[in-house]
Amino acid sequence: MLYLGLDLGKLRDFTALAIVEPLPYDELAVRYLERAPLGTPYLRVVQRVTELSCDPILNGRCHLVMDGSGVGNPIEEALRTAQGGWRGLTAVTITAGDRARQSTGTYGIGDRWNVPRRDLLSGLQILLEKGKLKIAAEMPETRALVRELIRLRRPSSRRGPQGLTDPDTDGREEHDDLVMAVALACWQASRTKIGLGMNRLI
Repeated sequence: MLYLGLDLGKLRDFTALAIVEPLPYDELAVRYLERAPLGTPYLRVVQRVTELSCDPILNGRCHLVMDGSGVGNPIEEALRTAQGGWRGLTAVTITAGDRARQSTGTYGIGDRWNVPRRDLLSGLQILLEKGKLKIAAEMPETRALVRELIRLRRPSSRRGPQGLTDPDTDGREEHDDLVMAVALACWQASRTKIGLGMNRLI
């Protein structure tokens, strides 16, 4: 099983996709990253996710886990009615709460969870600290993901009115869309028994 993470954005934040593959010894590998241009219509996002999931590598052997916060509800509805290649779809409402809990969701269907942002990011940090997260170096968005991961681990980073700011960015707005897409995929993978002997994605 492969895990396709979707973090939604539009005008100020990118929409990001990540594919994570479980490996032996509880390792996870980030195999694919994609960012949609700012302002991409949500209908196009639904089309792209559906198209990607129907790729022969993913079709019938991936689980989609998406950001169900904010505008996520109508996107979730559109994805649940689309003819995607995923075997399951989990919508995650990212909260400031203290624990993850299952939710019936707006539409009362499917697998929905409320998960603290802290839990998603701490799970990613634990994987990094243990050397359990592998990132394919040849992906075009790898450097952007690594920058986001570095900021995630940097305690001196601070959030400003236009996003997370840092002295190394000359005041430019920073994003965490790739990190969140990977975190969602890793969170879902951690809920599922990791299988061995899978075919490698690349």
